Amino acid sequence: MMPAQRLAWALVGGALLLLCLAFTPEIGSAVGTWNASTAYGHCWLVLPIAGWLLWERRAVAQAGVPVPVMWPALVAIPLVLGWLAANWLGIMEGRQLALVGLAELVLMAGLGWRLWWALSPAFLYLVFLVPFGAFITPSLQHFTANFIISGLHALDVPVEADTFQITIPEGVFYVAEACAGLRFLIASIAFGVLYAVTIFRSPWRRVAFITVSCVVPVVANGVRGLGIVLLGHILGSAEAGAADHLIYGWVFFSFVIVVLALAGLPFRQDHVAAVPARSVSGVAPRLWRLVAACVAVLVMAGLGKLAVGLLDARAGVVLQAVMPAVVVPAGCHGAGVKVKGAVSTQSFLCQSGMLRVIATAIPAGANPSRILEAARGPASRGLEGNVDMQPWRTPSGDAWMLVIAHDSARQSAFTSIVGHRHLLSGLGDRIRMARAMTSGAPSLAVAMTYESEAADAMAQLQGFISAQPAW
Repeated sequence: MMPAQRLAWALVGGALLLLCLAFTPEIGSAVGTWNASTAYGHCWLVLPIAGWLLWERRAVAQAGVPVPVMWPALVAIPLVLGWLAANWLGIMEGRQLALVGLAELVLMAGLGWRLWWALSPAFLYLVFLVPFGAFITPSLQHFTANFIISGLHALDVPVEADTFQITIPEGVFYVAEACAGLRFLIASIAFGVLYAVTIFRSPWRRVAFITVSCVVPVVANGVRGLGIVLLGHILGSAEAGAADHLIYGWVFFSFVIVVLALAGLPFRQDHVAAVPARSVSGVAPRLWRLVAACVAVLVMAGLGKLAVGLLDARAGVVLQAVMPAVVVPAGCHGAGVKVKGAVSTQSFLCQSGMLRVIATAIPAGANPSRILEAARGPASRGLEGNVDMQPWRTPSGDAWMLVIAHDSARQSAFTSIVGHRHLLSGLGDRIRMARAMTSGAPSLAVAMTYESEAADAMAQLQGFISAQPAW
């Protein structure tokens, strides 16, 4: 590789570093998710794998000449608009996907289309740095529960079902979010893509294997769930059947991955060179054009950050916390009030334990994601592992989200109140929230969180919330 080529790669690397520095919140959030969720622990391997894929194609990188192009800066415009929309709606995965897209455009602008395409397996694998897919968890739960129920019916095992709760004579099983198979699905897709780009050369074989890698883990998780329930039926105890089911799940998943890998070997094409290398014949890249192309993409990305800063600057500042009028049910009494900035915390001592009401005021015109974070943050603080979130409506029709922690005594519930309307974190509610916050109609938005560590914490929360007056 000529010195000019090395300098070109260094300049592209510098542009990527600047992009990452500008979008550190997205990167920090991704790393936090990798640490907190077992479904995304494999993301720590993505960068080393992408580096290995690039190393495998080092002959192409050494022989290819960067031919910078300017048009990726135009493609960056819709990506930046998408990032702005995701930021305004509080969809972190959307912001992170837009960041990866911008990184791809920096690479494409600096290296040129041909060289980027030759090395695209390594570059495109970076999309797995984004911890996406959590939104399909309810669908996976429904599929797994229905698969188990259908299997039990086919095997003549008596069963009663209530959404995710499955009851057989030997006990009750619950298809929780952790059992939905998301972690298996995401890891299988990441493996399937790596296997496909390494073993196959034909695009059709790659697409076919990746498709199989998406379908097989979903069905396999249903089989695993059915096997756990059947084991409880055979052993005569639901607890015995479900013991260490997560560990068994990983063993079963490893077996499925091995079967997938063996199934693909008869069709392997890795003996064929990935991309034929070609001589550079002493041609040097145009460094000034490379710098201009990378800077053009970075400027587009920077305009998006600037727009968000200007919009946030329009929002006012809440100087006084909102103290919600709380109706104290029988058997409870006030145990203190704490005010810090725009956040107020009221404590109540009830017969079964302590309950806290946390209210955070958000000014009109603020980014709607702020109220979502203020509501969900305290509710999910410190809760990891086996946690479910279920929407719930009070007798008066107000919408709340219950945070059910199966491995913790603390239970929580949260909602967002914008313009006297309760809104949750669904896409439709996020859009309504954005409209209300930008219209200036509500003078204030409030994030509400209730939490309890009582013996009957969830029942206490629902009863307490149901007794409150409408805002």
